[in-house]
Amino acid sequence: MKIDKPSKPLPTSAATEGGAHAAAKGKANPMPAAAQRSDTSVSLGAAATQLHSMENSMANTPVVNAAKVAEIKQAISEGRFKVNSEAVAGRLIDTVRDLIGGRA
Repeated sequence: MKIDKPSKPLPTSAATEGGAHAAAKGKANPMPAAAQRSDTSVSLGAAATQLHSMENSMANTPVVNAAKVAEIKQAISEGRFKVNSEAVAGRLIDTVRDLIGGRA
């Protein structure tokens, strides 16, 4: 089966056509006057400043308590570490409830 070209060319939008011609000729569309101004300034509020300082302080805080990890490793290697299955199950159920509640 042979597919012929359509007899009429497909319509193109003026924006697409103009952009393609300008790009093909190496000419860019000039920026609007408002975008060319360089005297624009931005200031952040107090909340943004506070968030930035909190971010910096959190970046310097270790994510893991190395002393607690070492203590647990030592207890496991000596056989002293006991898992409280009731506490694990309770927290697991709480987490599932939170996840299900977040979907509703």
